[in-house]
Amino acid sequence: MYFYNLLQIPLRDCISIKAPEDNEANNPFTRDTSGGISVLCNQVFLIKERNIIAPYKTVRGRTEHLFQLDVAGKLGDVVQTLHQLYRASCLDKMGDQAAMITAILQSRLARTSFDKNRFQSISETLHMECKAEMVTPLVTNPGHVCVTDANLYFQPLNGYPKPVVQITLQNVRRIYKRRHGLMPLGLEVFCTENDLCSDIYLKFYNCQDRDELYFLIATYIENHITEHTAESYMLQWQRGHLSNYQYLLHLNNLADRSCNDLSQYPVFPWIIADYSSSVLDLTKPETFRDLSKPIGALNKERLDRLLTRYQEMPEPKFMYGSHYSSPGYVLFYLVRVAPEYMLCLQNGKFDHADRMFNSLAETWKNCLDGATDFKELIPEFYENDSSFLVNSLKLDLGKRQGGKMVEDVELPPWASGPDDFLQKSQEALESQYVSEHLHEWIDIIFGYKQKGSEAVAAHNVFHPLTYEGGVDLNSIMDPNEKVALLTQILEFGQTPKQLFTIPHPRRIIPKLKSLSRTSSHSVSITESPVSPNEESFEDLTEESITLAWNNIAKLKLDEQYKIHKEAITGIAVTCSGSSVFTTSQDSTLKMFSKESKTIQRSVSFSNMALSCCLILPGDTTVISSSWDNHIYFYSVAFGRRQDILMGHDDAVSKICWRDGRLYSASWDSTVKVWHCVPGETLSNKKHHFELLAELEHDVSVNTINLNAANTMLASGTKEGTINVWDLTTAAVLHQLPCHSGTVFDAAFSPDSRHLLSTGEDCCFKVIDVQTGMLISSVTADEPQRCFRWDGNTILSGSQSGDLLIWDLLGGKVIERIKGHTGAVTSMWMNEQCNSVITGGEDKQIVFWKLQY
Repeated sequence: MYFYNLLQIPLRDCISIKAPEDNEANNPFTRDTSGGISVLCNQVFLIKERNIIAPYKTVRGRTEHLFQLDVAGKLGDVVQTLHQLYRASCLDKMGDQAAMITAILQSRLARTSFDKNRFQSISETLHMECKAEMVTPLVTNPGHVCVTDANLYFQPLNGYPKPVVQITLQNVRRIYKRRHGLMPLGLEVFCTENDLCSDIYLKFYNCQDRDELYFLIATYIENHITEHTAESYMLQWQRGHLSNYQYLLHLNNLADRSCNDLSQYPVFPWIIADYSSSVLDLTKPETFRDLSKPIGALNKERLDRLLTRYQEMPEPKFMYGSHYSSPGYVLFYLVRVAPEYMLCLQNGKFDHADRMFNSLAETWKNCLDGATDFKELIPEFYENDSSFLVNSLKLDLGKRQGGKMVEDVELPPWASGPDDFLQKSQEALESQYVSEHLHEWIDIIFGYKQKGSEAVAAHNVFHPLTYEGGVDLNSIMDPNEKVALLTQILEFGQTPKQLFTIPHPRRIIPKLKSLSRTSSHSVSITESPVSPNEESFEDLTEESITLAWNNIAKLKLDEQYKIHKEAITGIAVTCSGSSVFTTSQDSTLKMFSKESKTIQRSVSFSNMALSCCLILPGDTTVISSSWDNHIYFYSVAFGRRQDILMGHDDAVSKICWRDGRLYSASWDSTVKVWHCVPGETLSNKKHHFELLAELEHDVSVNTINLNAANTMLASGTKEGTINVWDLTTAAVLHQLPCHSGTVFDAAFSPDSRHLLSTGEDCCFKVIDVQTGMLISSVTADEPQRCFRWDGNTILSGSQSGDLLIWDLLGGKVIERIKGHTGAVTSMWMNEQCNSVITGGEDKQIVFWKLQY
């Protein structure tokens, strides 16, 4: 008598399978068994004796096993299926076996369909039904998928883990297309935003079904949830809205890594390099692993040996004979909580005791020194559940050479226990050192150093079969070769999908209390910090700016005045705020008194439209640009044109002034930088203009803006290109085709890390200034003509005349405020960010106040 939970009988070892329905006397598989199924076999594996998880026991020799089904009516179907599977198991080649098993499965699926009585409501409308498999670690479970207008259902053929798995579409937060078994057939659904494990992972039999289901779910949730890209998560991470852990989790998800697929399990980096000290010092760089190198390149002596072999190797060459993530490595770490997976993967045996996950220090040392050990970590090392470090199941994992039994994982001296180890690991992952260097590891695992010449230079070359696209299974006609190759790849490990092809931007590390908001006057604060007990004027300004942007949705219309005959193109305000200068397509420059609410000056320099205006420090001179190719200097004190700069061959579209320099953009495809020496006001001497630089473009330039330090200039063209220029060298740093159509406005974030632009195509685009990477794109319902932003929130003026407040990181409008009756064409904001003036196609200026 056996006291085992499970018997595993290999079909190839069966001698006979008998059932009472069969009457073929001469068939050894069909003799009467008195209402049950009798299996006679040469070998059986006994699993979980007395419900204890342990290596399988093998019983060799002729034995008979009797089974009684709970549902007697299914007896014939079960025996027929067992006969078919037995015949498949007797085929010599794995490919032939797989093909026959697939045929048996498809035949069963074709004879069944989803039970519509399982719908939650009789009013549900069916949108789609198809065959699929639910994926769990090491097992896929076939059945039927059904999508209605309210729910996603999966009904497994075998009723396991339950008769029907139901996902309410309203609860879905994320969906990902997956590569499963090297084929684009997977779909994973999450009902949470940041959890590691999904609610269901499905594998389809053709990509058309997968894509149709994805479309149905995506269409349902598109009005509720913004689809996140790697770039949008990057922006959130850079600005501190995502932790390092959360960002790595999202990148893994986007790169086809899933907890349900051990061959593509999420990969996390080794962070800590010190497993011997009694205290973990996170302020010392030597505490940390070098994140700019793969594990295999951390030990120079080992790397030199590997490179020598690599140089002598015929094509295709690879540096490492094993991968950094594979099913074996995942279960190496998780054997104490998932021992049955390990036994399943290793033919019923645990690994040798000395090769088990015994000690953090030993494992790290082996990753540094071992000839074939290059594994990274898994997410569990940075979570809150320490059970994988503890042998709480009291497993007999073997005895080591010194006679010591394998029990809990040996922790470093600086950890008082498993929970403390995880807590300190989390602190290390979120430390300043890691935040400053994590982008280097991302370049290796998910980025531009994953493939090609950059991978070779970074000593990051693995076997070609581990990379996405390394083999085309559809091109392999021999089924046996295909199965063998697929098995090899899935066991060896797979490189994540490449997410980035240019260097990943650094994280923005705050040096002050505020993460990303700095006014143009507080640039020097980081160089000369105030003492801890003082609060500087700049700090107070910083706090008032932060407060204003946090309450920007409370912006209220204060006053509005129609002062021009055509659309307003520019707004400039004196330091006191008492006088507002505006330019218009009606060719006039007007001076409006806020106090008396009247127009005090109206000047026309030519009969052509004026495009922009600004007021110089001291409030004595206003500069206006014109479509007549000229730039006009107007003296406020004397009420007359003071000077004229004839600097372009076509309309001047935008001007900026910083530190005695004038920057002018034109439809003649140039941006010019001028040094201006003012003339003496009371004499006839004119301004002296010296051309310092000419920034050439291919097409007309529509807008320009400078960063806070005046070291970079961004230009936007009529054909949608954004250029970022280094003003110290007059060289272009980045040239990106961001928009389809004219770029309306562009501006750097206060910290100069990002550049935001908006265009005729209704899109906001965010560029990482350091790398030139386009990291976010948000589409509006209509063009946004102008904007102000603080790096996180955008205040924009729309084509319809409304002001819109955007949560850039969430990609959504959080407030819409009625304003103009035509497009908002110009916007001014004061330094404290609590007062706004807009001008529009309705010829009006509108004064806005922040009320909080």
